[in-house]
Amino acid sequence: MAHESRWTRTDAPRGDAYDRRFEQLAASGVDVHGEAAFVSSFAPASVLDAGCGTGRVAIELARRGVDVVGVDLDAAMLDSARRKAPGLSWVQADLSTLDLGRSFELVVMAGNVLLFVDPGTEAAVVGRLAAHLAPGGRLVAGFSLGSKVTVAGYDEMAAAVGLTLEARFSTWERAPFVSGGDYAVSVHRRNVEHH
Repeated sequence: MAHESRWTRTDAPRGDAYDRRFEQLAASGVDVHGEAAFVSSFAPASVLDAGCGTGRVAIELARRGVDVVGVDLDAAMLDSARRKAPGLSWVQADLSTLDLGRSFELVVMAGNVLLFVDPGTEAAVVGRLAAHLAPGGRLVAGFSLGSKVTVAGYDEMAAAVGLTLEARFSTWERAPFVSGGDYAVSVHRRNVEHH
């Protein structure tokens, strides 16, 4: 049985209720695929969607021809993902101990994933995701900035596992990052020589 995380202790909507929020945004004309478009701009053949939730990003990436695997700790979220896209690979697992036995050209953490993992496991999560990157692969993460995760702290975690900051933006649409802002999308690249 997977252990709890900050996410499982919230009263956030799960599964289909979570999806309804994005369906309403899409119906109002909002582009809900900014993360997938951002990831696709790197033209990865394979992507690990870490903290995939109900699969919104993974399903869109698959629609764009990417070999994608979605991983999440929350069974209700994965149930929704499986119903929507039963042909994709969905894995229930803790990101801090993840071992899929394969590598990816890109790993994405969209939707504040690092803010919801167990306190104190953030560095382990970054380490396990880096271990799933092919040489030269990218780890892309978007999260709100504040007391739980800072860009400096995140960069330190990434550097400790052989990742180098390649780019940082304040939105998935590549608005320039401004120090003191409340959101960051960071792109770190795995050093080819790191083991």
